[in-house]
Amino acid sequence: MLELKNITKTYPAGSGDVQALKGISIRFRDSEFVSVLGPSGCGKTTLLNIIGGLDRYTSGDFSINGRSTKEYKDRDWDTYRNHSVGFVFQTYNLIPHQSVLQNVELALTLSGVGKAERRRRAKEALETVGLGDQLKKRPGEMSGGQMQRVAIARAIVNNPDIVLADEPTGALDSETSIQVMDILKEISRDRLVIMVTHNPDLAERYSTRIVKMLDGKLTEDSDPVPDGPENDAADVKEKKRGGRKKKPSLSVFTSFGLSLKNLFTKKGRTVLTSFAGSIGIIGIALIYAVSAGMTGYINSVQEDTLSSYPLSIEATNIDATSLLATFIDKARSRTEHENDAVYQKELIYDMMDAFSSLDERKNDLKAFRAYIESELKDEESKLAGSLSAVQYSYLPELNIYTKNIDGEIIRSDTGELMAQLIRRYYGMDASPSSGQRTGSMMTSFGSSSLTRSSTELWHELLSGSDGDLVSDLTEKQYDLVYGSWPARYDEIVLFLDKSNELNDLTLYALGLKSAEEIDELMSAAMEKRSVEFKSQKWEYEEICALDFRVILDCDCYTLDESTGNYKDLRDSDTGLKYLYDNALVLHVTGIAKPAEDAIAA
Repeated sequence: MLELKNITKTYPAGSGDVQALKGISIRFRDSEFVSVLGPSGCGKTTLLNIIGGLDRYTSGDFSINGRSTKEYKDRDWDTYRNHSVGFVFQTYNLIPHQSVLQNVELALTLSGVGKAERRRRAKEALETVGLGDQLKKRPGEMSGGQMQRVAIARAIVNNPDIVLADEPTGALDSETSIQVMDILKEISRDRLVIMVTHNPDLAERYSTRIVKMLDGKLTEDSDPVPDGPENDAADVKEKKRGGRKKKPSLSVFTSFGLSLKNLFTKKGRTVLTSFAGSIGIIGIALIYAVSAGMTGYINSVQEDTLSSYPLSIEATNIDATSLLATFIDKARSRTEHENDAVYQKELIYDMMDAFSSLDERKNDLKAFRAYIESELKDEESKLAGSLSAVQYSYLPELNIYTKNIDGEIIRSDTGELMAQLIRRYYGMDASPSSGQRTGSMMTSFGSSSLTRSSTELWHELLSGSDGDLVSDLTEKQYDLVYGSWPARYDEIVLFLDKSNELNDLTLYALGLKSAEEIDELMSAAMEKRSVEFKSQKWEYEEICALDFRVILDCDCYTLDESTGNYKDLRDSDTGLKYLYDNALVLHVTGIAKPAEDAIAA
């Protein structure tokens, strides 16, 4: 006999607790068909799980044949579930790759029953539920009602004292539900059957006792067990079934057989599991490989980054520490005085004195270049392996000119052209409101853009260590989308961004946009007018046909015999045209863009 005394069950939920059962007290007879009714969430399944040993109660007492379960250990619960309880679930829980007979045998296999005895008892159970001719079928080949009957056969094959059914007809049609209920009714003749259901009609028709629940409490019991001394029927029944239940056991041979069969049944899963296991075996090797690979990757990133941000050594340099100290707290007091008036402290003298005494150092670049070149020739040199590319720059600027689409000769330099645009715009706009901005902006452009080298648009390609004009590092970081890499001193290549685009100022400096277009953009921006941006494109062949020319500084000046002074031929249109016509012509041989995996471009 089962007896629950003031059973409660509480589940933790976030910051609070949820009480599923609130003091359930009920006794069950050894042979009866009990239906538990109630709305969803009232605690029916929780009660069933506690009776079946699948869940533990929070407080109260649960007695089995007069013995309290408070002192039950895990192995006691295993014995109880294995020998005394049979479970019938709404979702069947059949093993899909096992036959019907094997599914029913499994409960006996876990109990350590011999093969011949297992098979005999499993066949008897299946015949009891009307499936004696369906032994070799698999669950996927059966209807829902047939699978539920297999689940019932599995539940009774071990001859349990209690059968627990959780919504056994929930997924079945009415006709099949009746068949299942007939089987459960027959089973309840000599054992306890407790069924959780939402169907009151089936409960009224088949059950011998109906228990109703609401909000974790019992609200109605159609046939309660009266209080009084317990009879010895349970003990007599226990002795008839073989006395004390033996502990569940599974032989090593049976375990190995089940495992082997499962491996061969799920070949794909077995292969994946084997592969996953091998990962642990080769884990140390993989960690070492990742470590070595990461070290190589970091070295590669350093090398690629240095191609965009190279180390520079100049002919002269100033001690940065001294330069920093020049601007930090140079104004200092020379006298002590009371804080009763305004006093002077020195700044200008100390600051200028600090500037004049800055430590300027000179580097012997000629000797250093000779040293580097000797190291590059030495095959055993460690320094040579750290030098990906070496360039030598000189003070004279590269004066490159081109003709724009209006036929005007312009210097192909974004900084100078931008400064000209600023001058041109503010020359046209003499409004008082813009005068202050004009002064500050022109000062900025005059001190930076106009005096700096034109290296913003034009760059010298990194050369290869084997004498090639283009280094392997450049070819690795950029993809050539048209033409070829330069092979002569007078050949050039145009670099685009990853979207094959160039900004409009660069296009203007390349002669592909007119001054009128740029003026319109400048004017609209300064006057806060909206403009319609038109998408333009140029074919690769058109780009490679562009004409760029280099004018050397020494060719720009000629002696004026009348004055005895030198004059710059670029100051006049005629002189500039003469220089342009006789200048070194540069040929565009290719167009490149950053590679997909480029780290720094």
